[in-house]
Amino acid sequence: MDLHAPDRSPGMKLLLALIIGAMLTIPLFMVYLLVYDRQSQSETARSSIAEGWGGPQTLAGPLLVIPYALPVTETVQENGKPVTRTTTQRRQLFIAPATLDIDTRIKPERRTRSIYESVVYDADISGSASFRLPPDAARIVDLATLEFDKAELRFGVADPRGLKPANRITIDGQPAPAQPGNGVAATGGSGFFANLDASALRERPITTKFAYALRGHSVVALAPRAGATRWTVTSPWRHPSYTGGFLPEKHSNTASGFSATYRISNLALGTTLASTSDSPADSREPQPNYDSRSPTAAPSAEAQVGLIQPVDLYAQVNRSVKYGFLFIGFTFMAFLLFDVVAGVRVSAVEYLLVGAGLVLFFVLLLAFAEVVGFTPAYMVAAGGVIALLTAYSAAVLGSRRRAGFIAGLLVALYGVLYILLSLEAYSLLIGSLLLFAALAAVMYLTRNLDWGGRVASPSAV
Repeated sequence: MDLHAPDRSPGMKLLLALIIGAMLTIPLFMVYLLVYDRQSQSETARSSIAEGWGGPQTLAGPLLVIPYALPVTETVQENGKPVTRTTTQRRQLFIAPATLDIDTRIKPERRTRSIYESVVYDADISGSASFRLPPDAARIVDLATLEFDKAELRFGVADPRGLKPANRITIDGQPAPAQPGNGVAATGGSGFFANLDASALRERPITTKFAYALRGHSVVALAPRAGATRWTVTSPWRHPSYTGGFLPEKHSNTASGFSATYRISNLALGTTLASTSDSPADSREPQPNYDSRSPTAAPSAEAQVGLIQPVDLYAQVNRSVKYGFLFIGFTFMAFLLFDVVAGVRVSAVEYLLVGAGLVLFFVLLLAFAEVVGFTPAYMVAAGGVIALLTAYSAAVLGSRRRAGFIAGLLVALYGVLYILLSLEAYSLLIGSLLLFAALAAVMYLTRNLDWGGRVASPSAV
């Protein structure tokens, strides 16, 4: 394949350049897969770093659990005759606090292994809760059957491996030792509990104060279940991510960290304060459909705060690879114009070598970004590729002036790409304007060109 064969028309040269460009999509796609593979390895490494420290943590509770006896009457057949029997089943009444105030202080820490980094944290949780016997409790159970002296106060923690020995629970000012296990359903049943005598609940509210510490990584979440919940989260980390079914009522981000305050009521949760089930779904009132496309869709019942990395280099490299077609297209178009307008001979092999250099940029970007960060890696990779292709263009095009034009084009392309990666919201607008300008330039330069002719008249370019 020789693009500068004397019998090739400009249109045929354009077609062959397009074929070579299409062939280069194969290595470009392989680079895309390489980025995905390295990203998967990074996530595995980060999980390995955090292994044994504690997973993403979800907090729940406290819930007051009071056992009771429920007589159950059933009729069975014995010797062909119906016999009525009454048995006693052990059940539990779950009471959510009327008010719940939780303060969570997160102390993040970066941990590295080789070139990978993960964010872990220590969290100090403290708070208070007030319990009262809901007025509708008598409609759920017979209050006379409640065994108040065997009550439990249950706390939920998603990954109990992260719990630290330091903890404090007081109930009406009296200390209550924490026991492992017996968590709540919102955290898969994991957590801890304390025994108490809740007999005073018949006459007045019971107040509890608690404090405990745990370790985790990436995310801390709260599964609220109270009449009124106030959750305050503070941390010196400067890059929080607020997700889940609830957003903070107030939040602030400064150079010294962030703080966020959530206020959630059981009206927003759609749950009752008293229920015979530990599952929030079972105590939730019927809700309307939130998405007509998915009748079962409902918002998350958790408030989540993530400690995100400010720059996800793999996402940025992945986005840059998607613009690889523009790099190949613009550069090939410049060489094609020198060929068909200026009469400079450019062979198919030379197109392939230039395209290989353009694809190699993304491999260099990925390799350096994992070590020195995205911006320095971008400068190193772009500088190396521009220098390589400029020197090669000087030999191929037979002119330093023309090579300088290629260098200017590449500098402009890499500069625009960096802007596109930095301004994600306006990337489509900038990209479309760039394509419009390029198309206008090509149409102007080739306005007098006979694409079906055999030979283009050389001109000084």
